[in-house]
Amino acid sequence: MRAVTMVKLRFKRSVLAGALAAVAALAFAPDIRPAAAQATCGSQCGEPTPYPTYSPSPTPTYSPSPSPSPSPSPYPLPSPTPDPAPAPSPDPSPSPTPTGADSSGNSIGGLANQRFNQMITNRVLGTVLLGVNEQVNCSDCISAFGSAGSFSAGIHGRKELTSNLSLLAGIAYTHYNEGGYKITSAPIGAFALRYDFTDWGSSRPFFDVGTILTPWEKARYTRSYDTSFGPVNVTGSTNASNYAVYGRAGWISRLSPRDEVAASVEVWQLWQRVSGYTDSAVAFNPFDATIATGTDRTSLVKIGGQWTHLYGSNIEANINGGWVQSFAGHSGIVATVTGNGVVVPTMGNQGWFEYGGRLGFRVQKGWIVDLFANGTLGPQPVGNTIHGGVGLRINY
Repeated sequence: MRAVTMVKLRFKRSVLAGALAAVAALAFAPDIRPAAAQATCGSQCGEPTPYPTYSPSPTPTYSPSPSPSPSPSPYPLPSPTPDPAPAPSPDPSPSPTPTGADSSGNSIGGLANQRFNQMITNRVLGTVLLGVNEQVNCSDCISAFGSAGSFSAGIHGRKELTSNLSLLAGIAYTHYNEGGYKITSAPIGAFALRYDFTDWGSSRPFFDVGTILTPWEKARYTRSYDTSFGPVNVTGSTNASNYAVYGRAGWISRLSPRDEVAASVEVWQLWQRVSGYTDSAVAFNPFDATIATGTDRTSLVKIGGQWTHLYGSNIEANINGGWVQSFAGHSGIVATVTGNGVVVPTMGNQGWFEYGGRLGFRVQKGWIVDLFANGTLGPQPVGNTIHGGVGLRINY
């Protein structure tokens, strides 16, 4: 009985030990392989194999994989040039604007002066065709002439219609320039009637009435003005025409067979028509102008006299002159100027002296070679001018 009891106890212990061994095997299953490896190593090294002890497995922690370092290049690579920081662009400064609009506007007054001078010069040249350098009373004649100073070539003469009435007439082709303007291709025609009271004796009155016509001419006018960038000179080309009518009343005295003197008063009305134009194209003309078509006009009064003398039997001499006063002048210029708008110049009254003279050489009976000159003396816009020439006159 006691033996049976001992067997049962040993059996129970065996079962309990087996159960514990199974539980331990399950608990340490992950470590079986390393323990076996250690046992193998221990048996090979001659060390005693220890009993396996429990050690908890460490919790794995995340460690990032290191990035592979680039292999150094055998050739040195150029270090990259950093992009320069863009410099702030400055605001573009505005282009400087030239000044000088007032000067450009004032230059229109210069055009008015040029056109006034043109009227007076046209009239002076026309009076040569009316015998201004010849005596008041003489026989029928015709003269061909040419002049310089202002180029002019033409013919003129007189024809006695009755014992008291004579016709004076002439035509010429002229070019002239003065004070900034130039006239070319200008035909001038003139004619007048003279009534001489010959039946009153050697001292008597006479009267003239006539006209001077230039129906067409080429004209160039130059205006000049100053700007902050420098002076500007610009020329405009156009066409023009001139017309004049006059009346003259005077007194003639035949002092001797060799001397004749006369004094007179003349009244003139002048018109000048100028077609519109614009400034010609030039490199620099910031204040350009457009000139409208217009008519200049003025009235004149002249008080003058003349003397003609015969030296010997072959030389004639004539001198003449007088004071001229303008009044009721009007400029036909209406200009549109950039920076100034519309500019209309005024024309004041002017006064000047006109003169003339002639030397005639009687080369044979009825044939006379004349040297003559005519001009003006005075302030601008008329100024000092002279026009001289030579002519061949035939009396018949």
